[in-house]
Amino acid sequence: MFSDHNEFKEMFLKKLEMMYGKTFPESTPQDQFFTLGHLIREYISMNWIHTNEQYRFNKRKQVYYLSIEFLLGRLLRQNLMNLGIYEVVDKGLKDLGIDLADIEEIEHDAGLGNGGLGRLAACFLDSLASLNLPGHGYGIRYKHGLFEQKIVNGFQMELPEQWLRHGHVWEVRKSDLTVEVPFWGKVESYSEKGVLKFRHVDAELVSAVPYDMPVVGHETSTVNTLRLWSAEPAAYKAGKDLMKYKRETEAITEFLYPDDTHDEGKILRLKQQYFLVSASIRSIIDSYIYRYGDLKDLHEYVSIHINDTHPVLAIPELMRVLVDEYEFDWDEAWKVTTKTFAYTNHTTLSEALEKWPVRIFQPLLPRVFMIVNEINERFCKGLWEDYPGEWKRIEDMAIISHGEVKMAHLAIVGSFSVNGVAKIHTEILKQREMNLFYQYYPDKFNSKTNGITHRRWLLGSNPPLSKLITSAIGTDWIHQPGKLKDLETYRDDAAFLKNLHEVKQVNKERLARRIYENNGMKIDTDSIFDIQVKRLHAYKRQLLNVLHILHLYNRCLEDPHFDFHPRTFIFGAKASPGYFYAKKIIKLIHSVADLVNDHPAVKGRLKVVFMENYRVSLAEEIIPAADLSQQISTASKEASGTGNMKFMMNGALTLGTLDGANIEILEQVGGENIFIFGLTAEEVMNYQKQGGYYAMEYYHHDPRIKKVLNQLVDDTLPGADDHFETIYDSLLGENDQFFVLRDFDSYAAIQEEAGKAYTNREEWSRMCLHNIANSGYFSSDRTIEEYARNIWKIGQGSLMR
Repeated sequence: MFSDHNEFKEMFLKKLEMMYGKTFPESTPQDQFFTLGHLIREYISMNWIHTNEQYRFNKRKQVYYLSIEFLLGRLLRQNLMNLGIYEVVDKGLKDLGIDLADIEEIEHDAGLGNGGLGRLAACFLDSLASLNLPGHGYGIRYKHGLFEQKIVNGFQMELPEQWLRHGHVWEVRKSDLTVEVPFWGKVESYSEKGVLKFRHVDAELVSAVPYDMPVVGHETSTVNTLRLWSAEPAAYKAGKDLMKYKRETEAITEFLYPDDTHDEGKILRLKQQYFLVSASIRSIIDSYIYRYGDLKDLHEYVSIHINDTHPVLAIPELMRVLVDEYEFDWDEAWKVTTKTFAYTNHTTLSEALEKWPVRIFQPLLPRVFMIVNEINERFCKGLWEDYPGEWKRIEDMAIISHGEVKMAHLAIVGSFSVNGVAKIHTEILKQREMNLFYQYYPDKFNSKTNGITHRRWLLGSNPPLSKLITSAIGTDWIHQPGKLKDLETYRDDAAFLKNLHEVKQVNKERLARRIYENNGMKIDTDSIFDIQVKRLHAYKRQLLNVLHILHLYNRCLEDPHFDFHPRTFIFGAKASPGYFYAKKIIKLIHSVADLVNDHPAVKGRLKVVFMENYRVSLAEEIIPAADLSQQISTASKEASGTGNMKFMMNGALTLGTLDGANIEILEQVGGENIFIFGLTAEEVMNYQKQGGYYAMEYYHHDPRIKKVLNQLVDDTLPGADDHFETIYDSLLGENDQFFVLRDFDSYAAIQEEAGKAYTNREEWSRMCLHNIANSGYFSSDRTIEEYARNIWKIGQGSLMR
């Protein structure tokens, strides 16, 4: 489209004048961003069309990845880099007096996700396209995303995340592909040619309008598609309260994760989930029929992947389509369905395994409930034949029991593959959480350790480190991340280790400037940047981190000569709007910051920073600057983690428990290059099963613990009032469910060890280098290649440039 920066510059100026009817000197930075975005999307379009044509006419199996979240972040830089035109555009804009970095700042993070689940989905899409694999995403186009976090007097406040206020330059509305999704109503049975059939009547219809976004592969001509559905009113039906119908329809795609503590929120969440899968299944079927015709071979050409339990209703929805619309008999439909779906589980927390009350499910989705009920009846009948008289086993495995529909059970029964996202997570599923299903379906279970796209999280977000790596080992690592291993030859190269330290300092200085802009706080860039950024949840134990900071503060007061390397503790986290305990921890972090920062006894050696509104674009500044990566979840609770991989890849050392993918990081780098502490998963599960843990004993026998817990409820913390009594009670009155006090001593000791290790600069840099060199295993390219080969059975195409 343009061969050099001069040609780009000419096309850019022409495009701007055509779009806005003004000359370049009159244009605003926002005009310039949207002009550039439209120009790049047009640049992408030919390859996008070509890719779709290839898929349409070449009979290649395709995968469709269904996820309630796609946490994409900003796309301008990623698209420019993947297209190989970043330098050309940068140079052309510089000639016009525009800094591309300033233009990038105008783009809003797409408000389509919250945490690791959504970021994983985004990484997977990037790897699918970059590996020339035929894979597409289906999700929801949330108008407001989760929320924009504001901190007021230490408290989290939620504002609408208006990421679509000025439109979204990367999307294309496809009104002609709109489908209708039915809710409520009733099911009628009728006989046709002696066959009993069913139809859903008097339903409230909602239009699902698709918005397509291109997913650009890195230096390939492959452009896959992310299709997002927006809920809009369908044709008006007499007798409806039109305004109420319009409000309820638009609410479906207004916010990610509506509060489901009440029935109204539960109904809305269930509506979201069915809306996503109903529209997506219709789209997949229509595309398949256009190409192949006969649905009996659907599973030979289509694999549908369910990212956690949110899209599990796709299983009964496909059954409904095959049975009701294409006249399959039940057994034939079930055979096709169970060979089409694969399911990834993302949690070991039983409370996170979705269950829906029948009293809500049945009236909202009457025909789908009938199908789920039939699946359950047939499944339980099979269990009875295999385990006669074992009522408890059948009750525990049933899809519908005690007035609830158990979505994880439906996912396992209706899929041909069930995978965990780290070795230990899969083992916990097999041996504990889903053991009965593992006994029944041993061949379904497998492990696929998560990964991250190194193109965004190293090449894109950390240019100084990427340039240093390339100067040492060439560019092969960009396409083959395993080649990062070649950095090991520089382990004893003092000059390279010095350069590596200097790169880290550059990134720390950049983050320090951001902190000063956002928080008005000056940070010592020679301090250890000790960082914990992730969703705020009790099991992730931000509480352990902040109690330890309070302990360090106490040591400064008790011993004026207490010697330790200065620390900057950096937090970033959102708490779900209805998760009041998590919000209390955010307030506690701020109260401890108010106490510690600038206290004369601390002498500037401790700083606590909370970075508001944590998101992908902020993570891209925080992660390259980290010295220590805190991955301190209670062992057995974190399925995998992907933040741990991002930090490792950027040269931070992991301080963590033997949980999730931390274990596999340990396997890759060895015990001397990571800081491990705390209970093992087995020890945690033994406590939970057999008892024997008494938090009060740790309170009475460890004066450090007693002091910091008392400080939660006395007048030590500024602005505490009675805000932290809930936390105090959870640790002592409720016996510390996540073993914060049990791991405190081990955590304090490993923190001290890490602080001492940091003082040997060359050895620390050597450890960082070893982590970077062994991070290639955690590329999502490796993960996707395993999914493609072992689960989806899809292969690469001939779309390479």
